[in-house]
Amino acid sequence: MAATPKKKRTAARILAVGAGLATVGALVAALPAGASGTKGGGNHGRYVDVQLLSFNDLHGNLEPPTGSAGRLTRLKEDGTTETLNDVGGVEYLATHLRQAREGNRYSVTAAAGDMIGASPLLSGLFHDEPTIEALNKLKLDVSSVGNHEFDEGARELARIQNGGCHPTAGCFEKGKRFRGADFPYLAANVTNEKSGKPLLDPYFVWERNGVKIGFIGVTLEGTANIVSAEGIKGLKFGDEVETINKYAKVLERKGVKSIVALLHEGGLPASGAYNYDCDSPGPGNGISGPIVDIAKNVSPQVDALVTGHTHQAYACTIPDPAGKPRTVTSAASFGRLYTDTTLTYDRRTKDIVRTAVASANHVVSRDVPKAKDMSRLITRWNALAAPIASRPVGYISADIDNPLDATAYEKPLGNLIADAQLEGMAPADKGGAQLALMNPGGVRAPLVHKASGAEGDGVVTYGEAYTVQPFTNMMTAVDLTGAQLITTLQQQVSGANQAAPKILQISKGLTYTLDMTKAGADRIVVSSVKLNGEAIDPSKTYRVAMNEFLAGGGDGFAVLKEHKNKLVGASDLDMFTAYLAAHSTPAAPLAPPATGRITVVK
Repeated sequence: MAATPKKKRTAARILAVGAGLATVGALVAALPAGASGTKGGGNHGRYVDVQLLSFNDLHGNLEPPTGSAGRLTRLKEDGTTETLNDVGGVEYLATHLRQAREGNRYSVTAAAGDMIGASPLLSGLFHDEPTIEALNKLKLDVSSVGNHEFDEGARELARIQNGGCHPTAGCFEKGKRFRGADFPYLAANVTNEKSGKPLLDPYFVWERNGVKIGFIGVTLEGTANIVSAEGIKGLKFGDEVETINKYAKVLERKGVKSIVALLHEGGLPASGAYNYDCDSPGPGNGISGPIVDIAKNVSPQVDALVTGHTHQAYACTIPDPAGKPRTVTSAASFGRLYTDTTLTYDRRTKDIVRTAVASANHVVSRDVPKAKDMSRLITRWNALAAPIASRPVGYISADIDNPLDATAYEKPLGNLIADAQLEGMAPADKGGAQLALMNPGGVRAPLVHKASGAEGDGVVTYGEAYTVQPFTNMMTAVDLTGAQLITTLQQQVSGANQAAPKILQISKGLTYTLDMTKAGADRIVVSSVKLNGEAIDPSKTYRVAMNEFLAGGGDGFAVLKEHKNKLVGASDLDMFTAYLAAHSTPAAPLAPPATGRITVVK
């Protein structure tokens, strides 16, 4: 393995002590070589080409993702686009990365967070131990944390890093103890509120034959708004730019002048094509979203930014504070792409020659041999999961899609889930809900008609349903006034969500117009908001179904915290599977629900 063996590493990188959290110092360690051959002048030339391979937002997708989750869009030379089907899967990602490393003596592999969390059942059922095992085999050198690394709280993240059996589920394989991640997780901007110390190592220094590159890892400042509050008590999530700039100075003082930021925050390119040139017509002109302002303010000491979170694909430049172009990349999600960046290192200055930096995203196609070690890993864990995963829970007549396109505001699968939640919470003794709201980020994969195993086409297994809704959020029914409901819709496109709208999926009967030619809250045409054809009355009280994440104000919906008379029901997954069972049979499978609840003006 390229990573330092655990018994040779420094003391545990993250410690949870009593009710509080203690930290350890930053790790500054060298890793052994991960590839053979020389490039860029070999050991003795002034310039050395360092290969940086990176990816993000894997979300435990070990098996090849299906449906829209396993597709990419490619821009052709004539300006038209084509769809690439059947991409991704860790068996193929491993092969592509290993082939890319061949002939590159100086090669480092890094990730920008959300390696785990919101995972398919194969990984999620085992608290993502299979994914960490796979990443160890992939020889991942370093990763930042993402918001989903906190899905089960800071204590579970400690176990993921350091190893040990799950506190309630125990060890999953007889005679085997989970070893934890061989690579360091970095979280420079996640600190203990009382001590101010980082929860995890803030940076990591990769070294090979005197060539040193420092990595600073941060998650988005808004992480606390999109994860369960219980698991992150006592933690503070700091400003990304301030944190990166702080540790860039620390690294410089330690003599490390070549620096890469691993940042779990991203942007939205103007095109969904993975090979779109977002530097057209000028540097960074084809990309928007939070990453633009961040990149423009991160210190020029930082030579490249590897980003994530938005699940988009881009490899372009955004000017730094000095006005000089700097590489900013993201490799979509689910292991469908990886980024190959060449960093030309100057031995004399110990810095990266920024004008020589080149990046490109590469498709993880399935026309290469499967990595046998990954196939064995998947087979082993599938055998443990099979009794639960293979149970049929419903039947569908066609794909029920969950488009990954950021402008696909209303999604067929989102409608289905919202309808399931309304039905589950509508009975008087279950909450008396009149409508349901579902956060779009909680819908993780499409339902695919084609069989994934031996179950047969059109059969929805428990494993597939789990992959769609892996969080097991408890459902609630709450009181909201009509005014609060309208404010909720406005908060989809204003405030924290103005730059990257989060359009809630809504149950049947609720309709409105979304005018994207306007700005902020004005994008919601208030007079168009109706329930079963009747205009929403601002002074009237409505019973609304939603998961506890939304009820706590998650995803920037602060007004939802003002709810009253909360009643807690079953989990979202239980309601989803109950709905599938109630509305489908082998002879009468469920058809994809129509869209049109939201009228979009562009």
